[in-house]
Amino acid sequence: MIARFGTALVLLVASALPSAAAPFHHPFGEWREYNRDWLAACPDAIDEDAADYYGISCFASTGSKELNTAGLPAYKLTVFRNRLNGDLDIAVTIAGEDGDADPTRPLVLTFGGEAPMRFDFAADLETRYNTVNQYYVLDPARKEALLARMKERTALTMTVPVTGAATTKQVWLSMRGLSASIDFMTTYARKVAQY
Repeated sequence: MIARFGTALVLLVASALPSAAAPFHHPFGEWREYNRDWLAACPDAIDEDAADYYGISCFASTGSKELNTAGLPAYKLTVFRNRLNGDLDIAVTIAGEDGDADPTRPLVLTFGGEAPMRFDFAADLETRYNTVNQYYVLDPARKEALLARMKERTALTMTVPVTGAATTKQVWLSMRGLSASIDFMTTYARKVAQY
């Protein structure tokens, strides 16, 4: 009887611990680690002259369960660690089949029970590098506030204004594993041969 309860207690405690896999080297040439619902990656090399984020960043993403025709998450939230200066960036990727982002209406992020955070496509978000559907948060103070909420909460609902048949798209995104992914990016940001 005691052994049965002891076994049940061990299983309960083990299931409550954060699930993470050890970092592994991916054939694409980057170190990766799964942290709950986030995937973190750091490429093997830093290319200071790169024209895209991949050359100078580690990154971690969580995506929607809905996939697009390419088999990728239709909606994604990504945190980037700049490997040259340590700065963090946050971007939303909108790649669904319901239409393009409608820049005349705000992107809304809601954490249950709190006032929503609204981001205007013209004033609060920008595309960078060679992307047309990945929107970065511009204002450093708003970015810090958003990151703090993301670390505190377990999920958010993203309301995406789209130009297609639907007027908005509601997307649930998990925050479980974000903090561990940021830790991974911090650890691996400089683990490359040239540094």
